Amino acid sequence: MSGKLYERRQFLRQLGLGCASVGATTLLSGITNMGLLNAAAAANMPYYRPNNDYKALVCILLSGGNDSYNMLVPKGDDEYADYANIRTNLKIEQNQLLELNPLNPDGKTYGLHPSMPNIQNMFHAGNLAFIANIGALVQPTTVSSFNAAQNLPLGLFSHSDQKQHWQTSIPTDRNANGWGGRLADILYTGNTNQNVSMNVSLNGVNIFQTGNTVQPYSINHSGGGSVLLNGATSNGLYEVLKRQSLDSLLEASYQNILETAYTNTVKGSKNNSFEFNAAISNVPEFTTTFSDDTFSKRLKMVAKTIAARDTLGFNRQTFFVQLGGFDTHDDILQRHSDLMLELDTALQSFYNVLVELGMENNVTTFTISDFARKLVSNGDGSDHAWGGHAMVMGGAVNGQTIYGQYPDLYPGHSLDIGTGRIIPTTSCDEYFADLALWFGASHSDLNQILPNINNFWTPVAGATPLGILS
Repeated sequence: MSGKLYERRQFLRQLGLGCASVGATTLLSGITNMGLLNAAAAANMPYYRPNNDYKALVCILLSGGNDSYNMLVPKGDDEYADYANIRTNLKIEQNQLLELNPLNPDGKTYGLHPSMPNIQNMFHAGNLAFIANIGALVQPTTVSSFNAAQNLPLGLFSHSDQKQHWQTSIPTDRNANGWGGRLADILYTGNTNQNVSMNVSLNGVNIFQTGNTVQPYSINHSGGGSVLLNGATSNGLYEVLKRQSLDSLLEASYQNILETAYTNTVKGSKNNSFEFNAAISNVPEFTTTFSDDTFSKRLKMVAKTIAARDTLGFNRQTFFVQLGGFDTHDDILQRHSDLMLELDTALQSFYNVLVELGMENNVTTFTISDFARKLVSNGDGSDHAWGGHAMVMGGAVNGQTIYGQYPDLYPGHSLDIGTGRIIPTTSCDEYFADLALWFGASHSDLNQILPNINNFWTPVAGATPLGILS
């Protein structure tokens, strides 16, 4: 790739960490202090809309490392005994687990965290599934290859590295763009509107949605959605002068490639925010109610954006939403219970509003997380591990199913690399390939979107790695 494109992508990523970390110039600091949210527009391309089969992917990052072995728990007596033995004071009591009855029983029975009754109901209604023991992998891995440090993801057990690998699906590279961005680079011209990016983020600039051409467009969860320059819609003397000053700065030519990239981003965001907010403001109020927490509000704004899809001219969209707080090194039982309740409540409201919009079959919501947590307690919490469990929700999901291989949980088994760190048996590449193919990518696109997919599955027309969606 060109040096300029590389620098621009790196710069936009750093913006997601805050402009102070970039060593920004006075110009950049001045612009951000005036209240502009980082955002980007897709490049101008010919408009066409080949069909009207709208689809959206909603990526939910459970940031910090979800203790997913307390989310999806073996409930049968023998398997539960192994679980309770290794988890000790971190276990959930067997009689508190919510019963799950998967359509693909593997000789075991499973239970769900007691704070997730809505997820239990959606699972049994066939609108939700789990993927067991999934993680970022370079290739299939064993304990012996792990001990020999052969073909392992960079920075294994590191928050920043593993979070990035889940978003790029290239665990051998710390500078890769996102698989959602690469997916959008292929499909974005199917949208009639090329002024606003098809990749919409409720949590700022992120790696998942960053491609070579398409960048994430950041909105917030309140008001019209897109964040404008403070006073952008006011005609007071001060606000008019402020807008004129900003316009003059944005029209200037800058030698520094980073200043130029940021200037182009702000110009696109400034112009596109008016179009986006006008569309969002015309969406009627939903009859579905959402909780007052920030995560629920973000999902409600995702729903409003989906409701405005025809006005905005979108045929394909991705969304990025983050729920933080999962780095539970202490007080894990209470903190994790609170997070599971928040997730459970918000996902139920989001699914209900999609039904209200008649879009439940057109939107697939899926979770990712840095990693699972160790099965062995550190005293009052649990430390960083590897393979864990994910959820996928939507009317197109072949639900009431646990995909992948749920591992045994006794110490020292064939996937345990020590203290209850489990080697994943399903790669996130397989998970993402199912999602990408449902979204509209072709089998021949997969090597571009997911360069490591052939290490786990050979793309064959008419087939998918896991069969999660139809």
